[in-house]
Amino acid sequence: MGVLYNQIADRLQALIKDEVYRDGDRLPGVRVLSKQFGVSISTILQAHQTLEARGYLQPRERSGYFVRLPAVDAPEPVMQRHRNRPVPVTAREMALDLCADEQKRMVPLATAIPHADYLPLRQIQQSTLWAARRGLETLDYAFPGKESFRRQIAQRMASVGVPVTLDDVLATNGAQEAIILGLRAVTQPGDIVAVESPSFPGILQALEVVGLRALEIPTHPADGLSLEGLELALEQWPLKACVVVTNHSNPMGARMSDERKKQLVSMLAAAGVPLIEDDIYGDLYYAGERPRPAKAFDRTDNVIYCNSFSKTISPGLRLGWMLPGRYMSSARQQKYFSNLATASIPQLAVAHFLEQGGYDRYLRSARQHYRDATERMRAAVARSFPLGTAVSRPQGGFVLWVQLPEGCSGTRVYHRARAEHINVAPGLMFSISDKFESCLRLNGANPWSERIEQAIARLGALAHEEQAQSV
Repeated sequence: MGVLYNQIADRLQALIKDEVYRDGDRLPGVRVLSKQFGVSISTILQAHQTLEARGYLQPRERSGYFVRLPAVDAPEPVMQRHRNRPVPVTAREMALDLCADEQKRMVPLATAIPHADYLPLRQIQQSTLWAARRGLETLDYAFPGKESFRRQIAQRMASVGVPVTLDDVLATNGAQEAIILGLRAVTQPGDIVAVESPSFPGILQALEVVGLRALEIPTHPADGLSLEGLELALEQWPLKACVVVTNHSNPMGARMSDERKKQLVSMLAAAGVPLIEDDIYGDLYYAGERPRPAKAFDRTDNVIYCNSFSKTISPGLRLGWMLPGRYMSSARQQKYFSNLATASIPQLAVAHFLEQGGYDRYLRSARQHYRDATERMRAAVARSFPLGTAVSRPQGGFVLWVQLPEGCSGTRVYHRARAEHINVAPGLMFSISDKFESCLRLNGANPWSERIEQAIARLGALAHEEQAQSV
């Protein structure tokens, strides 16, 4: 029997190598293959397990076996160390161009927005219809947030080690507004704020809106913000805040360990510098338990926690929240003066969705989708891009950070790809300097398709051409 199932595995592997079954394809069911090869179902199952061990198949619960080509491995990017000074932030028009481009039938590899196929469309439609029928409850100013929404947030925060009450929660228009409110609560124009490097462009834009100077701290692609770099910055500069994406950061995908989060919180508390934590990707971990936020280790009420449902339920709802802690009074004032309140219907709809238990069921499938998509994209980059290309290995979220070989310009690849209707995010967007000119960020939150595969292959060809011209 052992010889027979190995023979079946070899024949299936040959079909995969001949591209009869391509990367991402679902194999026929075990009964179909049993008849096709004239063997028992148990033999087919053993052959599947053999191919899984070889790295050619991946099982998906209640869906069957899918082809996954063994990855051509690529190294991780290295942490770039630079001597930095605080610099006023000027947001790049490039960010607005990318958002506009992806409305023009470009291959959407630039903006970190999940594909509609990965969102709980039917469930949120039903909850929105339910919310719209709530009558007068939908028509008032929901400040500081609908009670049902804030109750659900308080319950979810307790589950990640952050016990809070309804009164501790402030509803916002996404995490972006929460970060801006947090910055305004603890800084004055011209102040210096520490940020990760590379950093999410939205954080740099928030600093510009508030009129702040950014001090970039080197960030490791796996471990996150350099605590050594932050310690040096605290000694040299009068920092007024520090903004960090602690779980599955954008663009590196880094996740700080609990120990490093504790050190981060303790270090900033001792220096009297508030930590503004963006945990927008915390629910999108790939394996194990949900990583705790830094706020779970806050013993001095020095962490302003920010989050939203833009990466999980819907970016269009523009629904987020924050836990300002001892800065609640200032954050509430800033919120009220800027836009009075967050819309009622999205809050009621999301609260209803959470109450029904649908969110956690949806997350289980979403995490698997994003893990599969980013792993497949990482393998495609390793196959198609020049030797020496480094690619991040995120443990959650859905973005990949690509570091091209020396002399290869990510900015030129971006411009040439854009001309061919392929949208990518150039490394220049993720810093206030030009230190990441050789990098790209790719959005993995798309169902794998021939169009995506061809786009990655074309990006690799462009990178090869740029490398050849630089020699």
